[in-house]
Amino acid sequence: MKEQLTNRKTRLLSLDAFRGFTIAGMILVNNPGDWGNIYTPFEHADWNGCTFADLIFPFFLFISGVSISYALGSKLRDKSSHQSLLLKITKRSAILFSLGLILAFIPYIFQNPAEALRTVRIPGILQRIALAYFASAILFLKTNWKTQLSIGILLLLAYWALMSFVPVPGFGPANLGKETNLGAWLDRLILTENHLWKLSKTWDPEGILGTFPSIATGISGVLTGNLLRMKGISNQTKIGGMLLSGLALFLAGLFWGKSFPINKSLWTSSYVLFTSGLALVALCAFYLIIDIRGHRAWAKPFIVYGSNAITAFFTTTLAAKILNVLPMHLGDGTKTNLKGWIYSSFYQPFFSPHNASLAFALTFVLTWLIILWWMYSKKIIIKV
Repeated sequence: MKEQLTNRKTRLLSLDAFRGFTIAGMILVNNPGDWGNIYTPFEHADWNGCTFADLIFPFFLFISGVSISYALGSKLRDKSSHQSLLLKITKRSAILFSLGLILAFIPYIFQNPAEALRTVRIPGILQRIALAYFASAILFLKTNWKTQLSIGILLLLAYWALMSFVPVPGFGPANLGKETNLGAWLDRLILTENHLWKLSKTWDPEGILGTFPSIATGISGVLTGNLLRMKGISNQTKIGGMLLSGLALFLAGLFWGKSFPINKSLWTSSYVLFTSGLALVALCAFYLIIDIRGHRAWAKPFIVYGSNAITAFFTTTLAAKILNVLPMHLGDGTKTNLKGWIYSSFYQPFFSPHNASLAFALTFVLTWLIILWWMYSKKIIIKV
């Protein structure tokens, strides 16, 4: 639905900007011209480790948690509204999950619709966002910050224990291998290989078990939002609290990562602490520069992106999938898709391989910035 962008002065513009920066980064790393020619920071770590690309998804879940605190905070005391809020939370989660499934179905529409129900991927980015949002929002509505913190810690410890000590049926002792860890086994058992990530088929980076620690990422955002909304404490105190908490989480993640490696695909507990710490420090910087110091002009493109974040992610992903399935023929008779034709015609001849790939991704980012800027200028925001 369309809503008017009202009360811009009361909006936490730093949160919009940080959200926009994150979504723009997600679009950039998800849409290279050539997956074989990517600059290292924009490429996901092969397994253990963390690059810039690996920060994007947890940053968005963290931001979603902060947004929950702001969206629902004023309604906590009105118990009579909780029933309707629960329905809204459930509806929004269902819509996000459904949008993720729609994106998974798109290639089948152009290729083999009959295969869709048998082989469509069930996990995904929007699906995980939906589940983490649902859990985080319910916890915010029904518990206090101490309980939220305790549940977040419990999720991380329980996940660590499961992945580190529970034997994997058919494989033996607990391990963190791509195909042999407990989460991969559970995904194959419940979802079957037909409905997992097509590039692996035997494991999924957005699988079932890894969704639980991702909820802790959302909770870290909720707790940050609670801090920012506190009355009676100075901005300096809020900034100090965010910075110290962020550094503590970052260091704790590094320390835990020595025994439970930082790993995005597994969404390890150390990865949650490490990325939540960095997200806190980043939001602290945005908050200080934009909301406290009032330097906002530079952040306008990010604010524009952040005001329609889900719209930007869904439409760019949809466009990318369509570009990859529409058939085209090159001048020498070679068969390709529409993306391949555009890339080989307008990028490859003019840039080095890595720069051509990056230029294509930047075109995606800038094209949608123009579209979203028009929407922003018309005071339109599409909310799920």
